[in-house]
Amino acid sequence: MKSAVLVFPGSNREGDAARALTMITGSKPAMVWHAETALPAGTDLVVLPGGFSYGDYLRCGAIAGRAAIMDAVREHAARGGLVLGICNGFQILCESGLLPGVLVRNARLRFICREALLKVERNDTPFTRRYAKGAVVRFPVAHGEGNYTADVETLKRLEGEGRVVFRYVSPGGQRDDTQVLNGAANSIGGIVSEKLNVLGLMPHPENHVDPVVGPTDGRALFESIAGALERA
Repeated sequence: MKSAVLVFPGSNREGDAARALTMITGSKPAMVWHAETALPAGTDLVVLPGGFSYGDYLRCGAIAGRAAIMDAVREHAARGGLVLGICNGFQILCESGLLPGVLVRNARLRFICREALLKVERNDTPFTRRYAKGAVVRFPVAHGEGNYTADVETLKRLEGEGRVVFRYVSPGGQRDDTQVLNGAANSIGGIVSEKLNVLGLMPHPENHVDPVVGPTDGRALFESIAGALERA
């Protein structure tokens, strides 16, 4: 498995993503600067990490979504290559057109830094095969603009096509849109592309992989990716 972690000015979770990939896959990813125009040869997975690319000026992810390296990421995705965007990475995927919708300011206009509970809505994607469908997992969140928003038709399409992969839920595992701290439409925490090869999510699975420092609910996501690529 050959992976690449993109680095933008303002990225701050690239080390966490690289550590998770190295720990779980046994292969150290390449770190790719935003001004590059090509991915390393043979790249299987591209990870867009969390942070505050370009200081979140204009809109979060708006400038990074137009970075030179993103043309290569779009080409990689079009070929069926895997792409994972976490937090700011999710914002960049939306701004670059790889995923629909947009992430805007949290409903209560406050930065949220805590653990969130998410329901795994489907486990037949390359990112979720090691989870049980309907499982409730705990991932950290740390964002000021995690409010996923899209027009009515886009939301209907996402729901109808089963492209909502992670959804915020209560401790009892129930959806309650009125209680989502960031205000995300339909309690959406993560979505996939039509081909199921591009995943964007606001929470940070890479921070819950090491039993030495805490829960390990994020491990299955990276194990799923590694398993999918092995089978491919």
